Amino acid sequence: MDDTNRKCISLFSGAMGLDIGLSLAGIDIVIGQDVDGACALTMVRNGHPCIAGDIRKISPAEMLEASHMKRGEPFLICGGPPCQPFSTAGKRLGLNDPRGSLFMDFARMIAGIQPRFFIMENVKGLLSARLKDVDGRATEAMVLDLVLEEIKKLGYSFKYGVLDAVNYGVPQFRERFVLIASRDNEPIFLPYPSHFHTHQNPAYRWQTLRTAIADLEQDPGECAAFSESREKFLRFVPPGGNWRSLPSGMIREAMGGAYESGGGKVGFYRRLDYDQPSPTVVTSPVQKATMMCHPTQTRPLSVREYARIQQFPDDWQISGTLSDKYRQIGNAVPVGLAKAIGQAIVATAEGSAEVKVRRTRGTGLHNKMQAAMEIGGNDHA
Repeated sequence: MDDTNRKCISLFSGAMGLDIGLSLAGIDIVIGQDVDGACALTMVRNGHPCIAGDIRKISPAEMLEASHMKRGEPFLICGGPPCQPFSTAGKRLGLNDPRGSLFMDFARMIAGIQPRFFIMENVKGLLSARLKDVDGRATEAMVLDLVLEEIKKLGYSFKYGVLDAVNYGVPQFRERFVLIASRDNEPIFLPYPSHFHTHQNPAYRWQTLRTAIADLEQDPGECAAFSESREKFLRFVPPGGNWRSLPSGMIREAMGGAYESGGGKVGFYRRLDYDQPSPTVVTSPVQKATMMCHPTQTRPLSVREYARIQQFPDDWQISGTLSDKYRQIGNAVPVGLAKAIGQAIVATAEGSAEVKVRRTRGTGLHNKMQAAMEIGGNDHA
């Protein structure tokens, strides 16, 4: 085994938020892949080789050839195979069966390329999603169980859980499902938090929206716009507020049909607060149910502000239309979270993650922290 090899193949690369973070951890992204033309152009414009095309039509051998590597050589494969909506693969499998989705092509690449490690990230909802029958009704079967069943067939040990980006220095609450796997049964682990709600050292507290975007207030760059009717209502909402902050006589008019619907509706007429982390960045800041209004100006967050919250470098070029840019950034893995994941894998590879000591006092709390982080809590082989 080449202990200096850190070469990585990226699948479903998008705007490369995951890849940028892994690079900061010392991992070499050799090639990316995406079917979306705007994403592929983003990769090329930023100097990254990519295969632009449908992964269903790409073989592991073609991916290896493009990356100038042999089977078993890559250090890592990373990616977030789209899991919503799952495609239908015959009536027997139902409407959201992962065995009929692009997840299976991700697994096919792992099986054919045999990297030392792989990362799969996805929406938090993967943990609770239930398989649906052909009529769209939820069954008792859990989607995650089927995903893990397929991963076990690959012969990799793995750990998985939900990580919130705010705990890794990202100025945003953003929970993502993360699975890290090892071909050689190495002692993998999910990255431990580095930032906290309360901490005596400001450097280790959660990062706020102010730290990310305050300097862009007067020069935000390319930006979408709210309709005049939505602006009218947003002017009454203070920082950190939403539709509940509107004068009572305006609420029914502002909410329209949503007024009678259930749920918290927290994203309606939402104005952000400089002194808190951002809510999860979505694929459009102007949608009625998930508005991302600037803290002090009655406008959506700009493309550049979006990118700052996701921690893209200021010189990173996002290609496509305005909606393409928001979508690419909104779908990305925050750079700080990706860096922490990469550091955990590199530490495993180097055998440097743990300090070997005889003293055991205090390890009970340590073990409780680890168990709380890991859904399932155990190695899987």
